Amino acid sequence: DIIAAASPAEDNVIRMKSEGSREDVIDLSSERVSYRRGSSSALVAGVADWFAKNGYRFGGYRACTASDVMSGSGLSSSAAFEVMCGRILSQFYNGASVAPMDLAKSGQYAENEFFGKPCGLMDQAACANGGCLWIDFSDPENIVTERVKFDLEKHGYRLCIVNTGGNHADLTDDYASVPAEMKQVASLLGKSFLRECDESDFVGRIPELRRSAGDRAVLRALHFFAENKRVNAQLAALKNDDFAEYLRLVKSSGDSSFKFLQNVYTNSNVKEQGVSLALAITERFGAVCRVHGGGFAGTIQAYVPADKASDYKAAVEKIFGENACRVTKIRPYGAVTLGELERI
Repeated sequence: DIIAAASPAEDNVIRMKSEGSREDVIDLSSERVSYRRGSSSALVAGVADWFAKNGYRFGGYRACTASDVMSGSGLSSSAAFEVMCGRILSQFYNGASVAPMDLAKSGQYAENEFFGKPCGLMDQAACANGGCLWIDFSDPENIVTERVKFDLEKHGYRLCIVNTGGNHADLTDDYASVPAEMKQVASLLGKSFLRECDESDFVGRIPELRRSAGDRAVLRALHFFAENKRVNAQLAALKNDDFAEYLRLVKSSGDSSFKFLQNVYTNSNVKEQGVSLALAITERFGAVCRVHGGGFAGTIQAYVPADKASDYKAAVEKIFGENACRVTKIRPYGAVTLGELERI
């Protein structure tokens, strides 16, 4: 969770103080808003700029924030922060009317254009909406979401997030290479994105694609086409309350990420493979697991039987340190005010 205590300001200045960090001051009245690229100030400024460019009202505010979302570990700490900034602007200047997906879009815009990370929209959408969410990105202007009822505890499982100690901070290039290579393959097929490409056409042209884009790009495209099918299969499994099939698909997805998407460790430092080690230890324990978040470092998710969760936590923390394993719950709501919580 990330939480903020905030109040509107009469001037057009945002003052944001995050626990343990220096205060960010963003003067929205300046012709050139001052921020530092790659920092939290860039995210604050970027969210406000998206509001300005998309017909929403915006203004200054004062906020103090606290978060227990592990930064740089693939747990969407930046997306949570961005959505929170948007929710504050929605509350104070737009009558709390900004839809969750617009909050998500403001966060993605801030991260892409101001922070400098070419992320997608999934993390922001999850943070803004909350709960277990199916998302269809095929039409970027009209993204479709569907909330799915998902009760792990009913099935006797716990969701454990294991922090391997790696950090995403220096891995922007690795992360950016994934969409860049997929777009390269799409371009060679005459399209802008893989979602616009015909899979059979792609498969038939693999010999020429590997010569032009390289084998890794082809493997990542193969993962893309298969993963889209798995997502819909996972949705069907959850709707049918077929938890065993859902777990099978989670494992299949994680295996594909490791082998084909290749986002479990960075080739620039092959000696550091904490995520790979965590996956191996979890599989030896008999639990289903996969890389979590953007990958290359950071965290894994593990679905562990409830009666073994304590033993699993103890086992992985012997390797990755105290409090490396969090036994979590999926909360049913996203970006809300405390007043709204009282009515939920």
